[in-house]
Amino acid sequence: MHDPNTTGCGDERLEAEGEVAVARLAADSGDLRHAATHLAFAMATDPQLPEVHEALAELAVRAGGTEAALELFPLERPFIGEVVCRAHLQAAAGQWEEAVGLIAAAIRAEPDRPWAHAAWLTRGDLPELVSPRAAAEAVARAAGGLPEPLPQALREALLPFDAFIRAMVTRHPEQPLLLAMASGLARRLGDTGRAVRLAREAYGITPGHIAAVMLGNALRAAGRSDEALAVWQDELERDPSDAYLHVDVAELYAATGRPAEGLPWLERVLATEPDHPKAAPALLGLRHQIDGGTAQLLALADHLREHPEHEYAAQLLARFSDGRPWLDQVHAAQEASVHALHQMLASPKSGRDHEIHFAASTLEPPSSLLALRHGFPNSEIVYHSPAEPDPRVPLREVGTRIWRYEGFHPHPAVSAPSLAAAELIRETAEVVWPCIPAAYDRAVRLAGLGLDDLVGVLAHPPLPREDEQGRWLLERRPELWVRSVQAFACLGILHHRTDQPWAGSARREVLVDLLFGSEDWVSEAAGFALVTAAWVDPAVREDVGHLVGERLLAGAQAYRSREVTILSSLCSLMLACPWTDEAALGLASELLAAIDRDHAEPDEEGERISTEMVGRARAAGEASRAGKRSSLLGRIFGLRGRRGERGREG
Repeated sequence: MHDPNTTGCGDERLEAEGEVAVARLAADSGDLRHAATHLAFAMATDPQLPEVHEALAELAVRAGGTEAALELFPLERPFIGEVVCRAHLQAAAGQWEEAVGLIAAAIRAEPDRPWAHAAWLTRGDLPELVSPRAAAEAVARAAGGLPEPLPQALREALLPFDAFIRAMVTRHPEQPLLLAMASGLARRLGDTGRAVRLAREAYGITPGHIAAVMLGNALRAAGRSDEALAVWQDELERDPSDAYLHVDVAELYAATGRPAEGLPWLERVLATEPDHPKAAPALLGLRHQIDGGTAQLLALADHLREHPEHEYAAQLLARFSDGRPWLDQVHAAQEASVHALHQMLASPKSGRDHEIHFAASTLEPPSSLLALRHGFPNSEIVYHSPAEPDPRVPLREVGTRIWRYEGFHPHPAVSAPSLAAAELIRETAEVVWPCIPAAYDRAVRLAGLGLDDLVGVLAHPPLPREDEQGRWLLERRPELWVRSVQAFACLGILHHRTDQPWAGSARREVLVDLLFGSEDWVSEAAGFALVTAAWVDPAVREDVGHLVGERLLAGAQAYRSREVTILSSLCSLMLACPWTDEAALGLASELLAAIDRDHAEPDEEGERISTEMVGRARAAGEASRAGKRSSLLGRIFGLRGRRGERGREG
């Protein structure tokens, strides 16, 4: 059987040859069905191996003819090797249309394999032996599963099939369905000029729905968006029944920078089909492109939770989460020691056995030392002093501590996890994930681990997996691996004893302890797990918003007098809580902008802005303790009222 992880063509050929040998032995013993099974495996492994086709012909003879041999490759629950064997047998039997259809099905299933490289598919008279409708159906079946545009690596496998379709079009230029479907294949192959020409010819012969859709697709692929919109809108005026075409119109408006103009097209569909599987998520996607932020992304997550069968919601959520810290990946580390670590790892003179000693003027999160030792096990950091407020001191009384300090030097305050637990977390952790709900779902495999193991791995992360990505992380960006282990360990804590009500649960208690413990990457990971809890369970959103907001304020206050390397990450977590007070979200955005300014242009004006802003937050916090605001986040930040006053003054 074809294994996508096979290392090379030579291995595939040897495997296929072995299957052919077993098939011949089975055929010699009279077990033709067993022989057919092994030939199907051989075909799937190396469809161009001559011995496979020779053995298939021999099997047909033993079975009493090609027609009888077809019964050895039934299509009730077909394996792709059986499908292709049957296609070759049907071609041998002169059943050309069925053979072409099965090759198209194989292309759709595995487009990277050379299924179409068959001598019979290149017959000069084949276009006369296959009807235009059968060819149109075959190309629709094949092209429907192909990416657009097709990667260059896949095109070689499709060239014989494309040549056959070109010959069919030449032989039957008056068939609009064939022309329209051929346009779709040409478009995926990157030949947009031919795609537009074929679709326009089809539309000129019969300006029906299919031709209009395909012409719009071709024009869109060619970068002629306004022409595509005109074709589609004319068609929808003639026949408004195609809800999916409404979505295409709306999303093309969005793709050309006009998402607001696309909204009415989706609202028209949802007025009659409020749960349409594509229009409903698309509406949220367009609103996100208009509004920005994370509110519509959260709405997409809610939609997906209520309609898990709506795959398009998952696709959009992943697309719009792409590249955004904590939405689809760990936040980058900001410590000076990490930047120095990158420089050392990039040096051709550095080796893992080197002893690296860093001197830091102020304390950094203890986890940065873990990253350093992943890169250089014999390394050390010497801290000279902690700036105030002291990052070693938890922000509240906590029952779970990850670190203890001897002077300025951190040590794990928890035991290492069991080997089995460490390995499970090692296999589960990812630096990047499709979206927040997907990360939560992936971490469910950690639900059976005890809290001691999950907490222990935060200070004792295993080395990366021994694969290509793991080696790259260890050699180039070990801090990303440490952060991903911590993030998924905290997600594992989130899955602990989910039968307990949230308010008094062990999972909440531990995550809150980690969030408010000594300043560390663990605080970020715990914040991520709390935000994830809120994304998957609306009932905990208010609580999580308060917790993240309180932690952000503490970081903002500390930033007045010292560097807070986790502050930008805390801001990103706050912005992933769009249900919270607008003032909290505004402060997080302003802080991020100020941090960027301070780091990019460390001038007096940037410092003044940061100090003024954080001072405002601190004053609001003091007012909150006096009980002047009812909402916790409103009490913490205290900005909405002043903004409202300025609005009235204006």
